[in-house]
Amino acid sequence: MDYFRIGLFLRPHGVRGEIKLLPLTDDLSRFKALSEAYIECSEGCYRGVHVHSARIQNDNSVIVLLEGFTTVEDAERCRDKYLCVDRAHAVKLPDGAYFVKDIIGCRVESTDGTSLGAVEDVYETTANDVYVVRGERKLSFPALKKLFNRVDINEKRIVLNTDVLSEVGFFED
Repeated sequence: MDYFRIGLFLRPHGVRGEIKLLPLTDDLSRFKALSEAYIECSEGCYRGVHVHSARIQNDNSVIVLLEGFTTVEDAERCRDKYLCVDRAHAVKLPDGAYFVKDIIGCRVESTDGTSLGAVEDVYETTANDVYVVRGERKLSFPALKKLFNRVDINEKRIVLNTDVLSEVGFFED
């Protein structure tokens, strides 16, 4: 099964088992409707949990209460672990938007047929995400709509407009 991290458990909140969560999603309202989720216990190991309640704080953190968590000690066991959802319960993205998880590993080439490597990382910034591609040379570029000629997540392939790439791409030697 495929899981998406939507929050990082920070610390217990109060004495009744609630946990303060750092959201890792753009849409905080998703927590209000969340009922089923998973705790990432270790890499590749997930435990299903029922979300009893979630409320958004003024500092944009979220306080969650998981079913069966009734003490500070219960909450403490979640510290520094991730709250996840499976792909079926992930938010629906608009056309032209992709999960970072699906972009990582995509082969990248330019419209002139040059293979540039594979997406190694995506840095989220306030303006545009920045893609990092590792090939013969390391390439970084902003995620601008005019740059992308084709994105095919199923084929794990991205084709970039050669002319635009020459304007906005940065190769490290």
